[in-house]
Amino acid sequence: MVEMPRRVRVYEVGPRDGLQNEAAPIPTATKRRFIELLVAAGLREIEATSFVSPRAVPQLADADKLLPSLPRPEGMRYPVLVANARGLARAGQAGARAMAVFTAASDAFTQRNIGLTVAESLATFGPLIHEAGHRTWWTRGYVSTAFGCPYTGRVDPARAIGVALALLELGVDEVCFGDTIGVGVPSQVRDLTGGALAAGVPLGRLAYHFHDTRGTALANVVAGLEDGVACFDASTGGTGGCPYAPGAAGNLATEDLVYLLDGMGIEHGVQLAAVLDAARYISRALGRPLASKVGRAGGWDPTTGAAVGSGT
Repeated sequence: MVEMPRRVRVYEVGPRDGLQNEAAPIPTATKRRFIELLVAAGLREIEATSFVSPRAVPQLADADKLLPSLPRPEGMRYPVLVANARGLARAGQAGARAMAVFTAASDAFTQRNIGLTVAESLATFGPLIHEAGHRTWWTRGYVSTAFGCPYTGRVDPARAIGVALALLELGVDEVCFGDTIGVGVPSQVRDLTGGALAAGVPLGRLAYHFHDTRGTALANVVAGLEDGVACFDASTGGTGGCPYAPGAAGNLATEDLVYLLDGMGIEHGVQLAAVLDAARYISRALGRPLASKVGRAGGWDPTTGAAVGSGT
């Protein structure tokens, strides 16, 4: 029986994954203030932006200007997405010290998302990961569509595990399985985690990125926790999601994850009230109400029975 972790890393993806598909331009100053509020809440891993082609992701075209302007308290990590050598060079010039690359468990998805097969993406990322290692950067590899693909349906866990092992062989520090279209359920999480560990993926180098498209994200987190997983992605305000999943509710909200971890007595270093401040800030900036449960209801004080930080 694996012991549940006593401390969890909350890996914040709101500024990148949460905002990248927004159609209306978001000012750089707004993004910076959002990140400042996240830092003030205690988050120390924040995926800040993406150094991919500005034509592909125009919302994050200001990466070169945003990243150097961010606060850097002790222990702060700002991973950025990189897809090619040009993006890595830009990231380095902007002061990056951590990066993520993104592939998937489905060729159909990678071909539509980045124009490569899975094998081609791994061949492309190998030199980037090597260069990042030479620069002593921390690196992460995403395995999207780990549970299901919007084009081909169910994904065999062995397929996702094989891609994760390939990324580790290339030298990434961490692999993150993504439920890109939000179809996974706890039994599948247990199967994937167990299979990954049995295949040689170290528990301390495994993370999950759940979408709450069908309301299963927190249940999936609990399944991961029960198998010892200690890193989960979340997006403050529940922003983002996958454009390939019609009607997607967005990423797992950071405030919902923090409330769960607080209630379970698991340490994480993030202040719920301050995360709610950040969630409401970005909600106002985007001009729409919060979608997250805790964002609407607030936290809860068990000593008084009163809601804490509720409101919009």
